[in-house]
Amino acid sequence: MSALPPCPQCGSEFTYQDGANLVCPECAHEWSAAADAPADTVRVYRDAAGNVLQDGDTVTVIKDLKPKGSGGVIKQGTKVKNIRLVDSDHDIDCKIDGFGAMSLKSEFVRKV
Repeated sequence: MSALPPCPQCGSEFTYQDGANLVCPECAHEWSAAADAPADTVRVYRDAAGNVLQDGDTVTVIKDLKPKGSGGVIKQGTKVKNIRLVDSDHDIDCKIDGFGAMSLKSEFVRKV
């Protein structure tokens, strides 16, 4: 039998697909098949070793990093406490002692 979902309006099991839409023959309700697709999954952030990162974790920088616009270098082994995960080009927002607020990529850190 088909694995189509029941009608969201009347609950009928006799739905069928018509192009990109699903149709209920009993109440004539039409809805998008894409609306029934599973919602986007939550993004999982991983460090260089493959460990899952979460907000508030402490990480260590695994290689020397030269921040743009700054004259200093963040040395390998620098601990970064209380990270915040964000969905942008850099995965981690944090504060590093001596450098201030900074964005890091998760591929350059390891969870402590």
